[in-house]
Amino acid sequence: MHADIVVLPGDGIGPEVTAAAVDVLRAVAARHGHAFRFHTHAIGGAAIDATGEPLPAATLEAARRADAILLGAVGGPKWSDPNARVRPEQGLLAIRKALGLYANLRPVKPHPATLGASPVKPHLLQGVDLVVVRELTGGIYFGDKAREADAASDLCRYSVAEVERVVRVAAGLARARRGRLTSVDKANVLETSRLWRDVATRVVRDEFPDVELEHQLVDSMAMHLIARPRAYDVIVTENMFGDILTDEASMLAGSLGLLPSASLGDGKAGLYEPIHGSAPDIAGRGIANPYAAILSAAMLLRHSLGLHAEAQAVEHAVSQALDDGRLTADIATAGKPTVATRAATDAVIDALQLPSQVMELRD
Repeated sequence: MHADIVVLPGDGIGPEVTAAAVDVLRAVAARHGHAFRFHTHAIGGAAIDATGEPLPAATLEAARRADAILLGAVGGPKWSDPNARVRPEQGLLAIRKALGLYANLRPVKPHPATLGASPVKPHLLQGVDLVVVRELTGGIYFGDKAREADAASDLCRYSVAEVERVVRVAAGLARARRGRLTSVDKANVLETSRLWRDVATRVVRDEFPDVELEHQLVDSMAMHLIARPRAYDVIVTENMFGDILTDEASMLAGSLGLLPSASLGDGKAGLYEPIHGSAPDIAGRGIANPYAAILSAAMLLRHSLGLHAEAQAVEHAVSQALDDGRLTADIATAGKPTVATRAATDAVIDALQLPSQVMELRD
């Protein structure tokens, strides 16, 4: 297979973890006879510094042409003024909207080697295997905003079509997994949530009768996600609730550095990124955890390129690296040895057992 992959390193540790993911993708290409061509472009704070805009036109045009997009992270103290005209996060929101990437998939499956890194008791984490599907291009983040001298407002709005399409993605995932879907809302207070609940009920009833649907209020879901995470299979929710719940869910795995994500639309092209931030405090030190970025590359192989065996091989290699104790500082328990970014990446590539020759077309 030939594929064009746009790499958006971004800010902070973004360039370090995307480099690790690209190295793994090159190794996959070598083993399986694929040709992956990588194109690097700016986004976020780095793009602001270079062009004055968080999503330059050249970056968006390259992303539109790509088979898949691999993103590092955006943001940092240099650009942290919330009142600034342009901010790094605007680039991320804009590329999701422009490419129609409305469904964000975030799998959470704690690895036995990292259970001790989680603040949640290990016995609650054994057997946890869930996916959160977050609606990504609607809701309060994209609604009309107003600021007055003594007040401010943000409009939360959802259409029936927006809810239908993301629920279909989530229900399809549930059908392929264990057949259980939990829809999260705040229907006892919010009109948008009452619409969400009505639409989710209808879509699952009419189109996925083999999927078991339950509804949870977001506040109770925040509690249940920690108290009984094994009870959940696929969770679907709106944009802001999903943003919050997925960060909470990351603690089940022990670290943000272990969790990948895929942002998908109606086509095959998608955007893949670790859910962690730019971690400017450790940027440039070579100690960032690359596993989430590498697992995001595995999702890229599966969802955009249709290379399911290769995706599984990468996931198995990450698991093997963790089994072998190749733990970065964020996931190692007290007294355990730690490895740097490069060593963790090499451990994954070694576990792939690939030849050294790489099939790659260079820019």
